[in-house]
Amino acid sequence: MKKTSSNRREFLSTTAKVAGAITATGSALNTCDKQTSAQDQTGTLSQQRVGPNDQLTLGVIGIGPRCRYDLAAMLKFDDIRCIAIADVQASRRDTGKKLVDSHYGNSNCDLHNDFRELLDRKEIDAVLIATGDRWHGLASMMAAEAGKDIYSEKPCGITIETCQKLDETIRRTGRVFQAGTQRRSVRNFRQAVELVHTGKIGKMHTMHASVYMPELDNTWLPAEPLPPRDVVDWNLWLGPAPWRPFNQKYVAGRWRGQWDFDSGARLLDWGAHTVDICQWANQADDTLPITYEPMADKIVCKYANGVKLVIDFLPEPFGDRSPQYITRLGTCPVRLIGDQGWIETGDSGEVVIQPTDLVEQPPTPNKRAPGLEVSAHSRNFFDCVRSRGKPVANSQVMRRSHIACHAAAIAWILNRKLEIDPATETFINDPEANLLATRPDRQWAT
Repeated sequence: MKKTSSNRREFLSTTAKVAGAITATGSALNTCDKQTSAQDQTGTLSQQRVGPNDQLTLGVIGIGPRCRYDLAAMLKFDDIRCIAIADVQASRRDTGKKLVDSHYGNSNCDLHNDFRELLDRKEIDAVLIATGDRWHGLASMMAAEAGKDIYSEKPCGITIETCQKLDETIRRTGRVFQAGTQRRSVRNFRQAVELVHTGKIGKMHTMHASVYMPELDNTWLPAEPLPPRDVVDWNLWLGPAPWRPFNQKYVAGRWRGQWDFDSGARLLDWGAHTVDICQWANQADDTLPITYEPMADKIVCKYANGVKLVIDFLPEPFGDRSPQYITRLGTCPVRLIGDQGWIETGDSGEVVIQPTDLVEQPPTPNKRAPGLEVSAHSRNFFDCVRSRGKPVANSQVMRRSHIACHAAAIAWILNRKLEIDPATETFINDPEANLLATRPDRQWAT
């Protein structure tokens, strides 16, 4: 439920007491190696039979429901071997071990409560990070410093500053990083972007990206008795997030929507995907919109090239998505509009083009790989681990699309139009907005 302006002012008043000033950097971004068009960004799906000495070893950090979905796809690759799982919850560690051991037909998957033990293991080549939002950025940076390549679920950074630091860490350490924005590797989204890049809709002027209704909430659930540390390590679960008393509902998933644990008033839940596709369609992976204007049902953003990005709030994102979008096209829809027509697609795999004669042969529905499918995206990651190339959703791509989402969220929180300098990634003449670009980290390490 969207909060009122009064709620926002209340929230900001509380937040301002602990917010620090941001130190922003604005390094120029490089383009992706050998992956400049939508058709190229598919990854190498073929794989040869490999022996144990040629396998890449994988560790897992945080194994909830989404991670198990990702991992199930990765386990199918013959050249990947998952050897260890770290999670602060015993029940999730045990469920993860059962998944891995049943796949390999043994009992060899090691378990760790503390992910730092997993990062210390020299034999692990890469990690899959699928904790809650509060941990993604910091765990990814720690993994890079430990010499691991990283596939991180999105949102990869809970603040603008975290996204900046993560990208800088990846580039400095030379690690391979893939953001879990897998729609860049799903066929119907690639087809839609390719049609834009090849001029099928004429000159594109407007893009629509769907998101949840934004919300601000930081209400504590009632305190419950703290379980033993080997059952749930509450301090490690909280990590860099502010302390609050334990409640079982948090570790079962009720952290979502809580400012301390979630990203950008929930705009990044879908925005990390839909805004990312729009960034790609606009060939803007090295920049971001320069203005962000919040309205009752959307945020209107504009790029320096004049293209408009409309971030639409959906009251029923998993129900009736009309009139903004065609409901049958599924979740995470995007619409790309040019002066000769428009294209819309979503997680159902279908691509709708109007007028229909814009292309000689309309794309066929992609029934094999819905928007949640990660096989091609994770294959692209592992291929790049071997080649040391840049994956399709590398840290520089992530940085710009995530920061665009965060900037839009901050405009909504402040309820005013904001302007950002893409070179420095700082808000122009707005110290309050720049304060919201960062959060203080709790001292969690013991």
